[in-house]
Amino acid sequence: MFGLLGVPVYSADEKGRFFLNQPTVQKQVEELFGPEVVDPRGSIDRKKLASLVFGDPSGLARLNALIHPLVREDFRKWVRARQGHHYVIQEAAILFESGQAEQFHRVILVTAPLELRIERVCSRDGVSSDAVMKRVRHQMDEDLKRPHADYLIANNGNDLLIPQVLKVHDQLLGISR
Repeated sequence: MFGLLGVPVYSADEKGRFFLNQPTVQKQVEELFGPEVVDPRGSIDRKKLASLVFGDPSGLARLNALIHPLVREDFRKWVRARQGHHYVIQEAAILFESGQAEQFHRVILVTAPLELRIERVCSRDGVSSDAVMKRVRHQMDEDLKRPHADYLIANNGNDLLIPQVLKVHDQLLGISR
């Protein structure tokens, strides 16, 4: 929705997937986790990789140590190219967990009940609720994130999203209505 308002939005998760598909990174991932993470086409099998790393905290840390620096540097370049905008947004699923929240001037936390988040990820990624719960166990609880967020948007299926987004957008632009 912020993108529709003309705000540049950087998806850290999409960029992470992009870097995961780069030949040099694929080779490093294969060296770290074995040939079983490569599918028959020669690409990283993200479901197989997820099943390995979300059951192994040290494996997840190794994967994050490989991908996160690439995404951080790419984001810095991306921001420099958009200096004429009032603000930009980085969308990231694990902003707090990765220790990156402190690097931002403001943090918008989008919240939703756990059951709804699980349902949405299952539908989006075609994975089981058990697979989603393995991911969730590596994420900070929403209640712990709330005090560190500057803005909250409830994406719970009940509260209207557009007025919430417009309110945050106006506040970030310094507009009062």
